[in-house]
Amino acid sequence: MKNLLIASTSTVHGGNYLAYLLPELQLHFAQSKSILFVPYARPGGISHEEYTLKVKSFFALLNIEVNGLHEFSNPTQAIEKAEGIFTGGGNTFLLVTQLHQNNQMQILKKVIESGTPYLGTSAGSNICGPTMQTTNDMPIIYPPSFETLGVIPFNLNPHYLDTDLQSKHMGETRETRIKEFHQFNAQPVIGLREGSWLDVKGEQITLKGELSARLFRQNQEAIEVESGNKMEKFV
Repeated sequence: MKNLLIASTSTVHGGNYLAYLLPELQLHFAQSKSILFVPYARPGGISHEEYTLKVKSFFALLNIEVNGLHEFSNPTQAIEKAEGIFTGGGNTFLLVTQLHQNNQMQILKKVIESGTPYLGTSAGSNICGPTMQTTNDMPIIYPPSFETLGVIPFNLNPHYLDTDLQSKHMGETRETRIKEFHQFNAQPVIGLREGSWLDVKGEQITLKGELSARLFRQNQEAIEVESGNKMEKFV
């Protein structure tokens, strides 16, 4: 049975890294003595080693050992044997490129669908949908494919921002960009606000956190979905 936490962000304003998810992570990885960290997204261009050290320091609070995927001579085997997996945020184009080039996208999908606990934040959440095409990130590298894990039946837009009616900024809003996506793509998109996450158990997908999420469907008006709802009812 699939068992995922798909979070909009790793850090909420004024908080420490992953701190707002601590109670959830204690439950989510309760049976995991170690987790495998996928550092490919490299936020701000930091190295795989730097990123992994940051994650190690947090999970030490839970007495969970962390190993970076880049450390293994046989990464496919590392994914298959992992007790839990965390894919961190950063640049989704880079993350997806690495996973495809290393032939790791499909094996990651396989172990997630077989029940290995998975945590994704930001870019690591983007890859849970059918494609990465609703990311906010700059296309700093060209991936072999936009296709991603497809372990949930809709795309995500993490860090979703509502239109600020008081702003004088005349650029495109997130809602405008998602409408553009729906001119050519049919899958629904969930705008996941900061501090919100999806708890996936099998085919049941529950929105958690204090805020609602915004649901976009092709040729329909966007709607708000309140926290606590089962997202599969709407998509």
